[in-house]
Amino acid sequence: MSDLENVSLKLEALGYRVTPSRRAVIAAVLQQSDHFSVDDVLHRCRGAGRATVFRTIRLLTDLGVVCRLLLADGSLHYRVSQRGHHHHLVCTACGTVRDLDQCAISDLMRELSDAYGYEIEGHWLELYGRCSACRSAVAAEAR
Repeated sequence: MSDLENVSLKLEALGYRVTPSRRAVIAAVLQQSDHFSVDDVLHRCRGAGRATVFRTIRLLTDLGVVCRLLLADGSLHYRVSQRGHHHHLVCTACGTVRDLDQCAISDLMRELSDAYGYEIEGHWLELYGRCSACRSAVAAEAR
């Protein structure tokens, strides 16, 4: 079974209709090899309306098919990912994104919850810096 069929079946099992427009959006998302914006998907699915693209990407995020990614310039992007909860390293120079498999802030979340009386329901973390390739390029230019 293809990824498109698998995602469509999951949505239908949750009671969502998989219209031709929604199916086109899902297919366009699954074809992305790197991070992408809503506008990127809109350009690939000219027949789908903006609201359909936004709603479908939200559903895919809720299903864990895509994850949100806040780039250093403040733009919201997405990325196909079926890893479950994870964080990202974002290079501020070249824009590459690397997934972090571990979530090392659970102790901090407990401390904040206790200190402020919050029941923390989730979090989203991006770490920004320069990748080794970009740091090497800058060092080479300085020579």
